[in-house]
Amino acid sequence: MKETMNKHWTSLLGALFVMTAFITLFKYSLDQGWITEAMKIGFGLLSGAGIGVIGLKLAVRRPSSLIGEIMIGLGACILYATFAFAGIFYRLWEPMTVMLGMSAVTALISAYAYKYKSRLLINIAMAGALLSPLLMRPETDQVFALFLYMLVINVAFFFLSIVRRWHELRIVSFIGTWLMYTVYFIHYTPSTDGLWSMPIRYALAAFLFYTVGLMVSSWLNKLSFDGIDLYLNAANGILFTFWALLILNHEVSYGYILTFIGIVYLLGSYVIYTATEKITPAAASFFLVGLLLVLISMSSIGGGYDSKPLVTVLLWGFIAAAAAVIGRIKGWLMLSLASIMTWFIVGCYWYIVTWDTPRGEWFGMYVPFLNWGAIAWILLAALGFYFSRTLVIPHLPEQANRILGRVYALLAHLIVSGLLTRQIENIFTEYMPESHAVYLALALSVSWGCYSLLLILWGAYYREVLFKWFGSFILVLVAIKAIFMDLSGQEALYKVGVLLILGAISFVITWINGKWRVQSDEKPSVDKQATSDS
Repeated sequence: MKETMNKHWTSLLGALFVMTAFITLFKYSLDQGWITEAMKIGFGLLSGAGIGVIGLKLAVRRPSSLIGEIMIGLGACILYATFAFAGIFYRLWEPMTVMLGMSAVTALISAYAYKYKSRLLINIAMAGALLSPLLMRPETDQVFALFLYMLVINVAFFFLSIVRRWHELRIVSFIGTWLMYTVYFIHYTPSTDGLWSMPIRYALAAFLFYTVGLMVSSWLNKLSFDGIDLYLNAANGILFTFWALLILNHEVSYGYILTFIGIVYLLGSYVIYTATEKITPAAASFFLVGLLLVLISMSSIGGGYDSKPLVTVLLWGFIAAAAAVIGRIKGWLMLSLASIMTWFIVGCYWYIVTWDTPRGEWFGMYVPFLNWGAIAWILLAALGFYFSRTLVIPHLPEQANRILGRVYALLAHLIVSGLLTRQIENIFTEYMPESHAVYLALALSVSWGCYSLLLILWGAYYREVLFKWFGSFILVLVAIKAIFMDLSGQEALYKVGVLLILGAISFVITWINGKWRVQSDEKPSVDKQATSDS
């Protein structure tokens, strides 16, 4: 096909020029009132059929020449333009008449292309079929006829693309269909009032058609669900999501839309997994996208309330925890990876929104660490530590899994630091609302200093240098904050007190580092002695 297109791409371009000229002549003669609509339709049918018959005879007489195929394709283009004119530009034909005529022409050229492997012919016909309604932009909304028109050509071209493995047919038909929908929406400006308006129906039809069609294509292609079908399915979901959110913006919460799409992709993941009996990249992609969409949709719960971010984080956090536990028990790696991704996204989101979110008091009064905000922090931190201690990804080297475990633990420690900071802020807000801001800053410095000590203890206990460095880094930042920011202009007594506390913490860290180094150095010496004795 590549060699043929290199030689005859100008023929395809010439056919498009002729078809465009034919459509332009149609519209111009209409504006000038030269001939009646019936005469134009008759001329279109006769010329399209005549050119097609001549091309067929040439193809029979000279099978090695492509001129016959080009003329057959050009005749089909003219017939498609005539159907578009009669049923879409002007409603001279009923939609079913357009569908019958389209079906007959499409069936004939599809049968010819299938039998004689005429790839150039079907590409010319497809280009003409998609271009005809794009060039003819009617004054009235004949969208149902356009829907039937697109349905016929999509079914035919999809069938040929699967049985003959002509991938460009489904790519171009996919692009052409969504481009047609865009032109339809902009040109007609249809009403989007109501939950079940015509624009959302046609967008839904296109989404489901390509989702199912691409799945069938992959199924028949030796259960190969990767490659172009996977990419088109991703683009299909993105396009439908865009249009659904645009159309239903004032009718329904975005959560319901994303839930529907997520369920479709989860079902697709199940079908792929059932067919291949293994977790392929396609199955994993469908599952992760579907799960992510369902999780995002759940964020609409609590809309209109100040506590919505808190509800969202708690809900997603518990879902991530459930997925982690089920994934470990069942040995489902993809579910475990999905729980990690969800945990990370929720943690980032909570770090951004927590500072302006209500504390989530239980009994009408604030109790430190016994409130829904603290529970959200604790849940996320516990998940991070759980991943660091239990999650092992097969087929990864042991060193890589060890590094990932450290990363999970480090992120969990960042969550703990957020918990401490937020709870101390709430204590001052609730119980010391009129205290000077410097006292809050001092309290945070002391708490972060203590936390750096805990981090270094953690690193010493587990022999992890990373946590030792991280704790030391936090201690340096605390020292800079305390000396140059918190205590500037304050009485010496406060400065002395805080510096003494931070100094004590520093000495304890020094002692821990020395103790840890001694214990680490003892082991090689013992091993060396044992070696010499042997």
